[in-house]
Amino acid sequence: MSRVFWDTNLFIYLFEDYGALSKDVGQLRSKMLDRGDQLLTSTLTLGEILVKPTERNDSELCRKYEHAISSAATLIAFDVKAAKVYAALRLERSLRAPDAIQLACAASADVDLFVTNDERLQGKHFDGIQFIVPLGRVPL
Repeated sequence: MSRVFWDTNLFIYLFEDYGALSKDVGQLRSKMLDRGDQLLTSTLTLGEILVKPTERNDSELCRKYEHAISSAATLIAFDVKAAKVYAALRLERSLRAPDAIQLACAASADVDLFVTNDERLQGKHFDGIQFIVPLGRVPL
């Protein structure tokens, strides 16, 4: 069993029609379920997912997304432990604050795999995250 952290973009692909990307995320989730892997994400992911339905004043879609994420994934809060990791990560000025929050939450939860399609993060190494990989190269 692996602890796999999904960046926000994977949930967007899962919930909306992004063609091949949506299919890839669905297949990844199926493989994770078959293997017994644990899915994690941060509360920032939930906040980012809720922006568009909130903008459209679609409270039903907000509830649907919140339920889907909270029932499928363990939500990692940006707590004191993550804040300390965040402070160290922000020393690398190439990281944007939202990316550093995601990475800090993942690192504070000691994940095996951080999956993203953000090319700026791929190949980087941080304590608490064994591997950061793009969706198309997930080794499951």
